[in-house]
Amino acid sequence: MYNNTINTMEDFNQLLEESNKTFLENFKPEVWFGKCIFISWYCDVGTCQFCFRSTQKSRIGFAQRARRSVASILSEALIAKNMGWRVEFLTGGYRIYPLQDLVNIAKLVSQVYGEKVWLNLGALKEEELESFKPYIKGIVSSIETINPELHDKICPNKPIKPYEEMFSYSKDLRKSITIVIGLGEKKEDFELLAEFIEKHKLDRITFYALKPVKGTPYTHGPDSKYYAWWIAKTRVRFPKLQIIAGTTYKRIMCEDDCDTKDEIKLLMLAGANAVTKFPATKKFGSIAAKKIEEGIEKSGRKFTSTLTKMPEVDWDAEVDNLIIGEDVKEKLRPVLKDYLKNMSHGTDDE
Repeated sequence: MYNNTINTMEDFNQLLEESNKTFLENFKPEVWFGKCIFISWYCDVGTCQFCFRSTQKSRIGFAQRARRSVASILSEALIAKNMGWRVEFLTGGYRIYPLQDLVNIAKLVSQVYGEKVWLNLGALKEEELESFKPYIKGIVSSIETINPELHDKICPNKPIKPYEEMFSYSKDLRKSITIVIGLGEKKEDFELLAEFIEKHKLDRITFYALKPVKGTPYTHGPDSKYYAWWIAKTRVRFPKLQIIAGTTYKRIMCEDDCDTKDEIKLLMLAGANAVTKFPATKKFGSIAAKKIEEGIEKSGRKFTSTLTKMPEVDWDAEVDNLIIGEDVKEKLRPVLKDYLKNMSHGTDDE
């Protein structure tokens, strides 16, 4: 069980005050939503103990069945552009697509979104990374947990070293990692994280609160104060680092005296620049989406994205103006229409 104790509420509140002050000294009081775009629901590794994909890999006879259509991928990119969402990263599908297909998808997403995107496709070789460079601004390494012994146990087939090697030849690309809180790490491990950030001169970090998945060894995620502690400590140590905080539907909908009540406000005061992981297209306009926006407002931040109000957009014109092939546009139109229809009926059903 992870060490989720906070010495005293007074200590925690002092840390939160310092992290909020540090944030406001280095950033505008603004927050955005980051949308991860998956190109597949399959993972070639599939053995990380906490991950949903570790429970699914054996059920997928052919990895190709888990591929998403290009039209679906591009629909999310176009919606993100018009909702003020940033593409958190393009991810999934490594080793089940030929390299050139992956490069082409990255190219199309960057064209539809209107700018280069972050890429999270595992530890790429130098020549592979070069192929993506015209379309990406940075690379993301899914480190998950920084403690080496814990990492070897939790992610036995995903060593850290290849990711570090990728950073070494990333050259002018920006660098980011993902860290999951609640895997069994201890607060003392923060120094290991700080050393990693300094060593690789990271530009960004995405924190996730562990989401317990049936079929894995984990039954509880971290409480909000412990989760916020990690973000606050990182903000104070690295004032200019971009910090993204993941949250889930269940954590947002927690009521009364539960451990994650008012989590969004806490994460903002801890120094997060953005929120991610929330299923924005499925839960657009839902009570949970409104709670996120309310939590951001309570923290004194301005939300530059929207999770509740559909903007007035001529979607046909948006597709017409895309600099992509006409055949791709025609496949995109009906899929985009379905996405928008579903988003207009935001649901709070689990």
